[in-house]
Amino acid sequence: MLYATQTPAEKRRLFRASLATGELIQMPGAFNPLSARLIESKGFGGVYISGAVLSADLGLPDIGLTTLTEVAGRAAQISRMTDLPTLVDADTGFGEPMNLARTVQTLEDAGVAGLHVEDQVNPKRCGHLDGKVVVDDDTMIKRIRSAVSARRDPNLLIMARTDIRSVDGLDAAVERAKKLADAGADAIFPEAMKDLSEFAAIRAAVDIPVLANMTEFGKSELFTKQQLADVGINIVIYPVSFLRLAMGAAMRGLDALLETGTLQSVVPEMQTRAELYELLDYEAYSQFDSSIFNFSLDAHVRHD
Repeated sequence: MLYATQTPAEKRRLFRASLATGELIQMPGAFNPLSARLIESKGFGGVYISGAVLSADLGLPDIGLTTLTEVAGRAAQISRMTDLPTLVDADTGFGEPMNLARTVQTLEDAGVAGLHVEDQVNPKRCGHLDGKVVVDDDTMIKRIRSAVSARRDPNLLIMARTDIRSVDGLDAAVERAKKLADAGADAIFPEAMKDLSEFAAIRAAVDIPVLANMTEFGKSELFTKQQLADVGINIVIYPVSFLRLAMGAAMRGLDALLETGTLQSVVPEMQTRAELYELLDYEAYSQFDSSIFNFSLDAHVRHD
């Protein structure tokens, strides 16, 4: 009821322990706290909080327009509503190394289990669009060192994302992954890999966890969980999928309403009232009320 039963520190510890097993963790992207509850109810291993989704939710493109306050606020809302570990997109860190240190501590306070910082130049672009520009090795290494030094909980996962594959090729991505691991990154997020062999090349280059981004309509094929596990991937995210599914259903519903004047034809596609109440754990709230307000008025009536 209400919020997660696990503390942020415990969720971070368990996230690290899960990664240490070598099992692949699937982390669908949540666009709000309720969707995070749904992800947990279906048995997934974690929740991803996408910068692209947060931007879209605000009606903005994913070009670095969101603020740390907005990202931290949504991350806190989602993280406190699930016992699963949450991994949040911190873009380029919202500034220079000192700003990045503040970003890390702010997101740590928001209750996330991990965050990733990327090597794009500001203003950043969506990782699967052309025209990206990345910073040099020294700048990105400083970002990672700043992030690692700023965390107070050693179990907070600091992940380094590199977009250099689309700019300078796979060899450059392999070399940057090595340098970021040496700089103290706990995990590597190689963006826009073309095929499984490229993921395998990153996996062979570092001895820390590697993430695969399975976003639709992007530069990577949509590989299965087993295919990714077979090349040694540790985390797979589906960042915008949940939002796309929801918005697609909403579009079809609105079209039906315009065409027929009623939503009756799409009611079978809707989450039922019972399903929503179950997800919200409505019964627990009722039981809580009953346990508090279980007095009888008769006990308070004077009998003179």
